[in-house]
Amino acid sequence: MTRRQSLIGAAVLLAVAGVVCGSNAFRSTLAAQRTENMPKATALPMPGSYKIDPVHSFAYFGARHHVVGLVRGRFEKVNGTITSSKNPAECAVDVSIDIASLTTQNAKRDEDLRGPDYFDAAKFPTMRYQGHGIRHLSGNNWVMDGELTLHGVTRTVPLNFTYNGAFADQDPGDPTRLAFHGTAGVKRADFGMGARDNASELGLLTTPDVAIEIDVEADSIAPVK
Repeated sequence: MTRRQSLIGAAVLLAVAGVVCGSNAFRSTLAAQRTENMPKATALPMPGSYKIDPVHSFAYFGARHHVVGLVRGRFEKVNGTITSSKNPAECAVDVSIDIASLTTQNAKRDEDLRGPDYFDAAKFPTMRYQGHGIRHLSGNNWVMDGELTLHGVTRTVPLNFTYNGAFADQDPGDPTRLAFHGTAGVKRADFGMGARDNASELGLLTTPDVAIEIDVEADSIAPVK
């Protein structure tokens, strides 16, 4: 390797480090702003079962593109149930996401992501997250070590979340509605996805290359006795 090549390589590494550090700082700023503006829910919701409202629930993802870039997208169809209990060990989540509902606002890219190189929606139409039991981190921050099933592979993926509070829905007699915000991170290679990316770009990364963010509203179904 020539001195010029070494200098170019060092410059690229510095650029990547700058992007990553800057991105982390930006996310930290956004998180701080979110925390400041959110209501302060001081406890878990009332014990009971809650059905996720797909109209008011959103699952987003951000995936590394050529290491320094970031492609963002979301899934339009999120369904499932949440079980709350006074005992954190008995709290549970079961969430299903329709892979075909993926959108990155680019039809060609969406078709590629739904295809066999990535999600392979025809063969694996659903992503599912199931967890039982939560652990308290600090303040209103909790974590669930649930199982994510994606692309025919199941792995434990910690889901960090906050409970943002409850409110009565718009019409009289409607059930109580809860709101949650959650984040997680995964490596696409762990689920056998994006082989061409992993070989040429992401193989050396030890940290997650896909960030997941989910905002959920859920309606009360029945109290837990």
